[in-house]
Amino acid sequence: MWLLANDMSIISYLEAGIKNEAVRQSAIASNLANMETPGYRRVDVKFNDVLAKKIAGDEMLTADEATPELFTPQKTALSPNGNDVSFDSEVGELVKNSIQHKAYTRILAKKFQQYDMAMNLTR
Repeated sequence: MWLLANDMSIISYLEAGIKNEAVRQSAIASNLANMETPGYRRVDVKFNDVLAKKIAGDEMLTADEATPELFTPQKTALSPNGNDVSFDSEVGELVKNSIQHKAYTRILAKKFQQYDMAMNLTR
């Protein structure tokens, strides 16, 4: 039974990661759309820390914990109009986000492929 519980943890991590990357994609798009808006502060998603702690503790994610949270980092320099969005940084985040999303979906597909192969062996 441990293997099945561990597999369910992995699947819950992957599902949460995919949801997180979708929310982060929207946040990045919003940042880019507001790049010239005076006073706009970039937003990001707070999730990776929660996921890392759960994985380290070999714990399942609850639905509440799996929900990405938007926040304003306020760590970047402001332009003269009070905006802190950097086109180059956002494009870099977009690329990173796309790579993470692809990795999560490929790993999830492999996990389901393993289940399919195991079920076909028992027939």
